[in-house]
Amino acid sequence: MLGRMKWIAGFFAALAMLASLMPAQAEQVTLTDIKGRSVSLSLPVQRVLLAEGRQIHTVAALDREAPFARVVGWGIDLEKADPESYAAYVALYPQAAALPKFGSVTGGGFDAEAAIVLKPDIVLLNYEAQRPSDETRLVEKLASVGIAVVYIDFRHAPFENIEPSLRLLGKLFGREAVAERLIAFRAAQMARVTGRLAQNPQLKRPLVMVDRIPGYSEECCLTFGPENFGRMVEVAGGRNLGSELLAGTFGAVNPEAIVARDPEVLIVTGGSFGALAPGGGWVGLGPGADMALARSKLAALAQRPAFLHSSAVANRRVHAIWHQFYNNPYQFVALQRIATWLHPDLFADLDPDATLRELSERFLPVPYRPGYWTSLDAGHGEPARLP
Repeated sequence: MLGRMKWIAGFFAALAMLASLMPAQAEQVTLTDIKGRSVSLSLPVQRVLLAEGRQIHTVAALDREAPFARVVGWGIDLEKADPESYAAYVALYPQAAALPKFGSVTGGGFDAEAAIVLKPDIVLLNYEAQRPSDETRLVEKLASVGIAVVYIDFRHAPFENIEPSLRLLGKLFGREAVAERLIAFRAAQMARVTGRLAQNPQLKRPLVMVDRIPGYSEECCLTFGPENFGRMVEVAGGRNLGSELLAGTFGAVNPEAIVARDPEVLIVTGGSFGALAPGGGWVGLGPGADMALARSKLAALAQRPAFLHSSAVANRRVHAIWHQFYNNPYQFVALQRIATWLHPDLFADLDPDATLRELSERFLPVPYRPGYWTSLDAGHGEPARLP
């Protein structure tokens, strides 16, 4: 009898050990995405299509050890609009170069049939993609073959939507703890700006013009309303010129309106747009950018009629910052940089370059390289270039 009991105990112990070695069973849950839609699916997801390639900036932070393990396809925008980041990821993960690439949903270039062939569990769409996806019935097409669509947002209203988007992605990937660590790091770094400004309520807030990707086209001047970079300016202790004239996140401001308001600070957004606007006057910024070339292009942009006689140019308060901060969860780094430009004395001890390095070391698989900002005056808040 005793021997039989030992045998039974051993049998169940073996079963328990075998169960512990087997992968956890998928959990069927219903989540609410950033558009307020209820989405039912099995978690964690195993096959993901990034409708916008720049979503890898977030996925990599959440799944640092294997950022492409679940990715079955991605948007071509990273390669076209952020080629340095694309090259950095492909250098570390050569298989990423072979992933199928997709055109923009908002631009009408997304191939739904090709997406269905890849059999993803989910397709991640950005906030702005809802209207065109509704027009083409993209969600319905994908749902008909069991593919879920989840909306996230790091661009339209990032100050409201970054945290819920990170938590949503953390849940989808089974990386909730990492998402919470990134959220906490972001909050702490933002507080280094907002906390100090709260202690100095009488501080004069300069009028700032954020010039969105000038030189990409001949149009002057694209800018931001009361969100995204416009909101960053306000949170960093400035007054955003675009917020006075625009209701939405993006828009254009008449050059005469800029002259009349006479901005005290000019901040240009730039990136490497050679594939999209070859030969343009845009300021080339991004990891490993040529700072001398970027500064010369910034100086040329400062000579445009809308800015030539402005207080910003007269006082050489002209800066450029990486455009792609507008579409990933690392905007708190841009917030710190803007704060040091607007209030250099108050934030003399704040080092956004060190913040970006720490972010890279703690969360990202790709090594840090400088090149994300510059100023009309060399060395004004610009990190030393690595050899």
